[in-house]
Amino acid sequence: MIAEDKKKKIRIGFKKVSGLLLKISAMVEKDCYCIDVMQQNLAAIGLLRSAHEVLMENHLNTCFKSAMSSKNEKRKQQMIKEILKVINLYNK
Repeated sequence: MIAEDKKKKIRIGFKKVSGLLLKISAMVEKDCYCIDVMQQNLAAIGLLRSAHEVLMENHLNTCFKSAMSSKNEKRKQQMIKEILKVINLYNK
């Protein structure tokens, strides 16, 4: 479960990314200077990474922490695999 303050931060970030993607798409259609398009693209990536970090922190402090404090070894291993999968995807 995501805390309300974190949800708000994530939603704001996603709304900014959504607007930025529309702007980037328009820039491409208008044949704007490549560097300008790339800078806006990197800004969108930065916003998505920030949202990801908030989500990861929340997950580690709630779901992951709960699983690790349980006696269910299968659940613990599943949670570790999930975290590693997300980290690998993040690093691609």
